[in-house]
Amino acid sequence: MVGTSGGNPFTKEMAIRKRIGNIYNKREEDFPSLRDYNDYLEEVENMICELIEGINVPAIEAKIAQYQKENAEQIMISQARKAEELAAALSKGPFRPDGDTAAAQRSSEAGPSTVVQQGQYAPAIAIGQPRPTQQPVPIGSTHDMFGFEIEEDDEKLRERTERAARAGGWTVEISRKRALEEAFATLWVV
Repeated sequence: MVGTSGGNPFTKEMAIRKRIGNIYNKREEDFPSLRDYNDYLEEVENMICELIEGINVPAIEAKIAQYQKENAEQIMISQARKAEELAAALSKGPFRPDGDTAAAQRSSEAGPSTVVQQGQYAPAIAIGQPRPTQQPVPIGSTHDMFGFEIEEDDEKLRERTERAARAGGWTVEISRKRALEEAFATLWVV
């Protein structure tokens, strides 16, 4: 496999799975029985595992090339069907698990400030909203949004640290109590 040697093993696995999935892309309805379909899936998974582990790679690559040659038309039909399904899904608008596309349409017409119930699709960025043009400033940074360093004295730094802890649900008292409990938990009385 080209470009998958070394590096992150998960990246290698994902690349192999994507490549094999684009070639071996039959569905259950393409088989006469569920048993035949399950055998097909098992064979594909065995090939993927062997490619990931580097076992018998030349023979598997030859088998893949042979399969591509014999099933080129079926592979193209499956890829076209997948593209059509994706286009149809995108043209329907936001995903609604309950299938209520009218409600999805109403919520998309209401604008980006619409409250979305749990379990529903909510786009991260509203359509038509411009993307950020500069790098965001990390929380706790001593630089302003233009990259200039902000001078802070010890009092401002302590206050900012306490506010950050409170925002995370911590208080100074909880921190002190935890420190004391950890310190006394290490003592042994004989």
